[in-house]
Amino acid sequence: MALIVHKYGGTSMGSPERIRNVAKRVAKWARAGHQMVVVPSAMSGETNRLLGLASELAPAQPQNSYYRELDMLAATGEQASSALLAIALQAEGMTSVSYAGWQVPVRTDSSYTKARIESIDDQRVRADLDAGRVVIVTGFQGIDPDGNITTLGRGGSDTSAVAMAAALKASECLIYTDVDGVYTTDPRVVPAARRLSTVSFEEMLEMASLGSKVLQIRSVEFAGKYKVPMRVLSSFTPWDMDLAEEAQSGTLITFEEDEKMEKAVVSGIAFNRGEAKISVLGVPDTPGIAYRILGPVAEANIEVDVILQNISKDGLADFSFTVSQGDYQRAMDLLQSKVVPELGAKEAVGDPSICKVSIVGIGMRSHAGVASTMFRTLSEEGINIQMISTSEIKTSVVIDEKYLELAVRALHTAFGLDKSE
Repeated sequence: MALIVHKYGGTSMGSPERIRNVAKRVAKWARAGHQMVVVPSAMSGETNRLLGLASELAPAQPQNSYYRELDMLAATGEQASSALLAIALQAEGMTSVSYAGWQVPVRTDSSYTKARIESIDDQRVRADLDAGRVVIVTGFQGIDPDGNITTLGRGGSDTSAVAMAAALKASECLIYTDVDGVYTTDPRVVPAARRLSTVSFEEMLEMASLGSKVLQIRSVEFAGKYKVPMRVLSSFTPWDMDLAEEAQSGTLITFEEDEKMEKAVVSGIAFNRGEAKISVLGVPDTPGIAYRILGPVAEANIEVDVILQNISKDGLADFSFTVSQGDYQRAMDLLQSKVVPELGAKEAVGDPSICKVSIVGIGMRSHAGVASTMFRTLSEEGINIQMISTSEIKTSVVIDEKYLELAVRALHTAFGLDKSE
């Protein structure tokens, strides 16, 4: 049969009873003849609990040594859930073994709390699979060239699972979560949102990067790079449901565009509340100015999203960009203390109360007027657009955060996403 990777999120692993249900589900797949690798997250709330303990003892510090210890601490959550799942599987009569990322090993760079996977040694895992064992590998973590434990950032277990599937050349990577697939938008904002039976890799990549919380963007990037078949499905369906039915449930992330996909101009509405806008005012309109502003920001490991530059008549420009709210204060401090004085700019100002709303669809490639429909819809709702960003299959706008839900609902209706497929 096939080699299958299962990934289970923190909610799916949230209690002994849920872990027992995961074990029963995995055992069902193994008894059907599949070689099984499972990548679990920490139990829900555990990572926050651990990091909360660290913040009680000392506030966040810029030193690498502090972030090294955070990774040592946070990695224990996945280690605990992996061992518990192995114990539950053994109680089901399955031969199983759990490994921490450093035992496989999953090799990463040394960017603590935001490490990137560089390679995976699959020899140990393959030997166990060939011996008939179910293999459980901690998500979210690895080991750097100096032997230090690293973590991949929030949502990193998705990336771990897809990377493991790529290394093992798995037939499929199934991402089990607390939702039953990918929706046209968040059903908590738009109750009429629909589950998509399929979504293209390109659309999923855009949606993940634009705020959809179903999959971490790096996991989708990995899937695209190594052509890993992925499916998003719910872990809260009955564990003993028919295997063939389960294997076709949820949302398939496909690498092929079919005729049905081409008919959908917009497939989904993504949004991100956790953004902030920063503007550096009165900078010289000269070559290299963007680098002189964003270079120090990048060196501080702060990711920048939407960028906008305005040119004024007196040869000065206003330069605006967005960052995550978590990086907002750090970016502002850096700009005010270093960049603004060095450039002779007027000042750096910020707004931590903005959000980004995006329309996504591969059908946008061949349909004109999609962006104008978006802008007209927002205008009719009295919503001002602060910044705009586009690609071949998406258009994003930055707006005041208080208008987020209104904007999403209006756009969902305007593009016909309320209608059944």
